[in-house]
Amino acid sequence: MAFISSSAFKQFSRKCNIISRVSRISNPSSFQSLLGFCSSSTTEPSTTETLSSVDQNPIPDKENAVPDSPAAGSEPTQANGAERILRRTPRGKPPNSEKLEDIICRMMANRAWTTRLQNSIRSLVPQFDRSLVWNVLHSARNSEHALQFFRWVEKTGYRHDRSTHLKIIEILGRVSKLNHARCILFDMPKKGVEWDEELFIVLIDSYGKAGIVQESVKIFQKMKELGVERSIKSYDALFKVIMRRGRVLMAKRYFNAMLRDGVLPTRHTYNIMIWGFFLSLKVETAKRFFEEMKEKQISPDVVTYNTMINGYCRVKQMEEADKFFVEMKGKNLIPTVISYTTMIKGYVSVGRVDDGLRLFDEMGSFGIKPNDVTYSTLLPGLCDAEKLPEASKLLKEMVERHLAPKDNSIFLRLMSCQCNSGNMDSAADVLKGMIRLSIPTEAAHYGVLIENFCKVGVYDRAIKLLDKVIEKEILLNPRSSSEMEPSAYNPMIEYLCNHGQTEKAEAFFRQLMKTGVQDPAAFNNLLRGHSKEGTPESALEILKIMGRRGVPSEADAYKFLVESFLKKGEPADAKTALDGMIESGHIPDQELFRSVMESLFNDGRVQTASRVMKSMIEKGVKENMDLVAKILEALFMRGHVEEALGRVELLMDNDCIPDFDSLLAALCDKEKTIAALKLLDYGLERDCNIGFSSCDKVLDALLSAGKTLNAYSILCKIMEKGGVTDRSSCEDLIRSLNAEGNTKQADILSRMLMGGEKATAGKKGKKVAVKAR
Repeated sequence: MAFISSSAFKQFSRKCNIISRVSRISNPSSFQSLLGFCSSSTTEPSTTETLSSVDQNPIPDKENAVPDSPAAGSEPTQANGAERILRRTPRGKPPNSEKLEDIICRMMANRAWTTRLQNSIRSLVPQFDRSLVWNVLHSARNSEHALQFFRWVEKTGYRHDRSTHLKIIEILGRVSKLNHARCILFDMPKKGVEWDEELFIVLIDSYGKAGIVQESVKIFQKMKELGVERSIKSYDALFKVIMRRGRVLMAKRYFNAMLRDGVLPTRHTYNIMIWGFFLSLKVETAKRFFEEMKEKQISPDVVTYNTMINGYCRVKQMEEADKFFVEMKGKNLIPTVISYTTMIKGYVSVGRVDDGLRLFDEMGSFGIKPNDVTYSTLLPGLCDAEKLPEASKLLKEMVERHLAPKDNSIFLRLMSCQCNSGNMDSAADVLKGMIRLSIPTEAAHYGVLIENFCKVGVYDRAIKLLDKVIEKEILLNPRSSSEMEPSAYNPMIEYLCNHGQTEKAEAFFRQLMKTGVQDPAAFNNLLRGHSKEGTPESALEILKIMGRRGVPSEADAYKFLVESFLKKGEPADAKTALDGMIESGHIPDQELFRSVMESLFNDGRVQTASRVMKSMIEKGVKENMDLVAKILEALFMRGHVEEALGRVELLMDNDCIPDFDSLLAALCDKEKTIAALKLLDYGLERDCNIGFSSCDKVLDALLSAGKTLNAYSILCKIMEKGGVTDRSSCEDLIRSLNAEGNTKQADILSRMLMGGEKATAGKKGKKVAVKAR
């Protein structure tokens, strides 16, 4: 066995590294050959088709090969090659593998087009060659960069050739900068560059794709004026443009003019014409051109038959389409995947899904593999026909082959159909298939599954899906084209709020709010959930958001919030929530009023309880009078006499007469004589039902407290109303008045007593007044 010495191996490795750093040098002869292939002079179209032609209905066309780069100006000399090989990379630094054209394009993309940038490029490339200029134009990140570079490089002394002119016209045509492209084309002779047909074809096609048919026609006519040869390729380009816009009569005129000029149509020409006639629903004209094609001994190819089949499928004449399909096979033309897919699409469009399945199976027997368009064509038909087992089988096959359709709506449709039929596992498999195919999952996909899992009561699987939605922020994806429906998120939020997971429900709903959702049901469920879980503060935050956004609240949601504050022992906050409930137009029931009033009363917040009582009475709730009496008594006891009297008046205005006798007795027992005096005075002024014994208690209390004048004043009012009290009390009062020097008042009271004794003798034990005002 032979061994390589260490020094020899190092030398060999160094040479390999040097050679790998040598820049690629284009071969002019190879470019010419590629360019020749691109601009082939043959007039027969290729039978090669793009797989997406069924859905997009493209123009039947030849494949065009695009060269990687044009020919270089000349072969590099041996000296230049040796000079490159001798150049070494500094030790410790990796070699720069970025191409020169990529460096220039990056510089143009990152900096404004200024003189400084131009000087930087010149310092990098003192002299441009054709290969570099073409590559820069080809690699430019946008058309503006390419155009700026194209115009500037001429000023450096570089002379553009045909290849760079063609490249910039193609670039400008793709982005519809057609005036620039036109000027560059017509300025070519001034630069010593000759025109050829392909340059004009590019401009004709660009105007056509921009929808400016008349300009395409003008360019075509200009070719004749300028002496540029118009072969069948130019006519084909024109036919594409005018047929795409449905200008059938114009196409016929130019077709006849072409024949008069002696230009013979090819199979490709007829394919374009037939395609255009079907596009404009001119079925008979398309059929006539097909027959004319055969009369001229031009054999239809697979593209022709596919065009005929697709045309008849468009107008739903499946018998005719099937006839051409059979005829194509009879001529030993092997149907392609497009042929079968077109037929399947036609059958599905007329509801003959079984025939579509038959052709799908036939494809497999002939070794023709369906493509993504085939699957996305057949699957909707299977859904409509409720052939869901077959749809699941096709989906599985599509996923195994990793074929992702361009139209992703089929997945949502398939998922909905599986859910409607109760096949939840199959519906979930659709989502898994999307993930395996790297198809972006959207809110609607998860929404369908979540909604239907909730319907069948499988909430654990629905929650798992919801976790993914929250974690991946699927709702906030700006590229999403669908939204989650309320029928999906509302049951989920309600379930979470009813099962102690309101925090998760809120995290989910806050993402929904960022998408503009303001669903009242969801908001109120969150209110209930937080309240039930003993976090009324969080519920208040939700309530504030609802207020800012004008979202209506529900009465029971407020009730849960009030009760939650009461359970936490926070009656003041409960009262605030109750006020909010009333302001929102809801009337609390008598139990809720009682709970709040009792809580406040027991907490010593008598005046606050009084305000709740006021709200209750104003809303027409007349229960809880026992608690009302306690609150009134407490107000009087605490010296809030005016407030208490105001509440008494409110009660009377609403036909809720308080028990004056009980209140007066309680006040007298607690020696609240002034409060008792004012209450009695209020009752006498309004002719309220007050017993004589209550009046005597007030008088006795006043006398005991030494407030003789107050006792005299109230006694006079009692007697004016026709009431009589115990004579001993009156005599005691008279003696007290005389003792205090109030003899005048004592004398008046004596005369009143003597004059009214006879009239009132038979009224002892009765009321002062018989009815209240």
